[in-house]
Amino acid sequence: MKKIVLAYSGGLDTSCIIPWLKENYDAQVVAFCALLGESEDPGVLKERAANAGADEFYFEDLREEFVKDYVLPSLRVGAVYEDSYLLATALARPLIAKGLVQTAHEVGADAVAHGCTGKGNDQVRFEVTAAALDSSLKMVAPLREWEFKSREQELEYLKSKGLEIEDKGGGKYSIDRNLWGVSIECGELEDPWNEPPRDSYVIVKPAEEAPDKPLDIMISFQEGKPVAIDGKKMEEVELIDELNAIAGECGVGRTDMVENRVVGIKSREIYEAPAGEVLHKSLRALEALNLEKELVLNKRKLSLEYARLVYEGKWFSPLREAIQNFCDSSAKRLSGDVKLRLYKGNATVRGRRSEHSMYREELATYTDRDEFSHESARGFIELWGLPLKVWGAKEKG
Repeated sequence: MKKIVLAYSGGLDTSCIIPWLKENYDAQVVAFCALLGESEDPGVLKERAANAGADEFYFEDLREEFVKDYVLPSLRVGAVYEDSYLLATALARPLIAKGLVQTAHEVGADAVAHGCTGKGNDQVRFEVTAAALDSSLKMVAPLREWEFKSREQELEYLKSKGLEIEDKGGGKYSIDRNLWGVSIECGELEDPWNEPPRDSYVIVKPAEEAPDKPLDIMISFQEGKPVAIDGKKMEEVELIDELNAIAGECGVGRTDMVENRVVGIKSREIYEAPAGEVLHKSLRALEALNLEKELVLNKRKLSLEYARLVYEGKWFSPLREAIQNFCDSSAKRLSGDVKLRLYKGNATVRGRRSEHSMYREELATYTDRDEFSHESARGFIELWGLPLKVWGAKEKG
């Protein structure tokens, strides 16, 4: 290998990887960094990569593409992994891997590298995506090869090279952050019995510290896409940023779960996705109002499969794309407004309205405006329960 493009985050692992690759592979290292909503300064990242020995530095602001082509499509599907995880990191990895491959083509590299561990999910996501996009590129995964066993050893290695770096987890946590959410693990969180410490919170306020007064907001959608908060129209990136701040301040959007990783082990993870929780709840409320029963039931089934595919790194699979097409078709009826109340960790739907609503008050009401044909119920029940009636008679002999 003559030239390797590294998915560079500026964190501890990838900062160690640059000199390690040069030492062990005698290759040029190109640091590729994608901005997906982190707070890092590109200038600082470029300087940090250069100090670590990177031969070139490439930076791309991919926030709009991330939201438009990854986040919002998964929202329209209603994709939630194991009932809790809104897939922030899982959605980011295929986009970063795509940028990694494109950069490799641009600079004439014959290999790409990542800073993922040998028992994590991200190694699968990076490598499966890269193989799907260009199987000729070699893949290097230093954390599966090198001698370091702890973050402390990595810090010592950098010191031996004359480099100092701030550990983004404060030496306690491993934190991954993008516009759609935050993933927090390691440290005291590795014991699933331990309550998450206060310093493990990143963008969500602890519920007990949230304001004592409830906050009411309204989210507007156009064909499954969030377009406004309280009537104020916004572009997608701005809307998610704003909603993260609003809901996070109210303590909304924190998940503490034990999940099943791709490699077969269970892992305790903390996730923060304030905007994600509000938007998922809102869009589900519109689905219940606007979509036909069988469509909703089958969409729920497909959303589980979609979430699994994304979690397992199969974004570019034909099945994921087929489910996407199905859900995008149904989303054409998902326009309307949803009212929510945010209060001390809870986001509660308080009302919904839409021009596509299938709700008819004259059918649902119990007042004298009722137009429902009650006499039809007898025949309906007779036919609906006929198979069970026959089955029961046979069981009794």
